[in-house]
Amino acid sequence: MKILLTTLFLIISYLGLAQFPSNVTALDVKANQIFTIKGNLEKGRIIEDLSWASNSAVACFPGTQNTKFRGHHVLYSMVLVSRAELTITVIPDNKNNNFSLYAYQIGTNNYSTVPNLSSCVSCEADHKWDYPKRGKTQDHTRSVYLNSIENQYNVVIGVVGAEGLSSGGFTLKIEMKSEESSTQEQEALKIYSALCEKGKTLSYTGDLSEGVVINDLSWASTSGMACFPATQNAKFRGKQIIYIVEMPTYAEMTIQVIPEKLFANFSVWAYQVSPSNTAMVPHISSCIACEADYKWDYPKAGKTQTHIRSVALSSLYAPYKVVIGVAGATLKDTGKFKLKISTFDAK
Repeated sequence: MKILLTTLFLIISYLGLAQFPSNVTALDVKANQIFTIKGNLEKGRIIEDLSWASNSAVACFPGTQNTKFRGHHVLYSMVLVSRAELTITVIPDNKNNNFSLYAYQIGTNNYSTVPNLSSCVSCEADHKWDYPKRGKTQDHTRSVYLNSIENQYNVVIGVVGAEGLSSGGFTLKIEMKSEESSTQEQEALKIYSALCEKGKTLSYTGDLSEGVVINDLSWASTSGMACFPATQNAKFRGKQIIYIVEMPTYAEMTIQVIPEKLFANFSVWAYQVSPSNTAMVPHISSCIACEADYKWDYPKAGKTQTHIRSVALSSLYAPYKVVIGVAGATLKDTGKFKLKISTFDAK
């Protein structure tokens, strides 16, 4: 009986420890709602050891930026649901206060807190820039982004005063967008066959108003696909039309989507699989290669972008099935387009 009681005590003690420490405020963040909470750096504390952040298994911010995290750290925790995109923003009450922000994902049975963090699924940080970035501006707010696919995660958020700042009010704003549509029944995809021929450009016409929305876009950001990051899902939320073409051996293929309207916001993706692979988005987990093109978030040095979207793929000794998706960025982005498939001999 004594042994049994001792065992029960140890189990209860263990369960009691299976949570974040008292200095971490738990937040009840609901999906598809904007959550806000007021805070003050006075409630935090300095973390002397910042080596965890530059550890390769954490990779949150480099040691050269430690001065941006030398003030008080105020910690929060929340649960990131599966198939979701999480945007966290800290808004200082005083625009002249220099704040920083970080957030990391860990397993739902993991309650590690900094500085005792040896690894994590991912960690992102934002702080005052050392110099201007082309095509971007920065104000007093700081923001980070995380996402999930199949699994849920614990997320720890750190609101920090830069360069020793130990006081100052702020608002923490959190928006967790879940793939609600992934639970809905997927409408039958619009899939067409296309042809290609070495040395020629073959053209096809289509109209995105005839396409369907692909509810679940999580396939595109999996490591086995690596087509486009989840941060760019908003560029593929509209209707889509799919084309399938057989790519010959030793070939280079350029795929162009040319909207009829000059200001149309279209996107394109294309991936290669073996000819016998019958998997189709959104139920595909890997491919040979995948490329995507969409409207840039900001200008790129030495480059210009028009309404035309283009991707390129190549083959060597094996033929491939190429699956092409023409997408509207939003439901409003519809209209006619021309799909051009140019194939060249790569020998």
